[in-house]
Amino acid sequence: MTTTLDGFWNARRGEAPELPTEVPEAWSFGATPEQADELLGLVLRGVKDGTASSLWDYEAMGDPLPATGECSIVTDGAGVPRAVIETTDVRIVPFDSVGAEHARAEGEGDRTLDHWRTVHEAYWREHSENPRGFEPDMPVVCERFRLIWPTSTSTPTPTAETLPPTVSA
Repeated sequence: MTTTLDGFWNARRGEAPELPTEVPEAWSFGATPEQADELLGLVLRGVKDGTASSLWDYEAMGDPLPATGECSIVTDGAGVPRAVIETTDVRIVPFDSVGAEHARAEGEGDRTLDHWRTVHEAYWREHSENPRGFEPDMPVVCERFRLIWPTSTSTPTPTAETLPPTVSA
């Protein structure tokens, strides 16, 4: 994977030399390959420009929190690098205080806060990486981002046509 990430990042830097020299963190959305592909598809279609994570999961895994201005490589469900995003905002709020605007930004389902709360509660109950799991007032890292690559003038590697069809969660 390192060679693939290095090659992917070098190609992106060839197109945009202002990008950082160091290869950024690579990750996928969700907890399953199917979720990764579905959510990546929303990003590539311009529907999704927000995501949410459990602060407790970051703490349990010892991972650094996202920071405004940093880039990330987003991979598909097979671990193939497919997109570059830049974090534009990070806020930590209690689950029960996440607002409708953030729910809309995540682009999932009908994009309502009710849908967001139902889906995310179920997600953290099933996939949490910390022993506390889900609590209605748990701290949630609400991240906003912008898609840097692919742009409307670039061709993703591999092409968007190779993405699996969108599946319903």
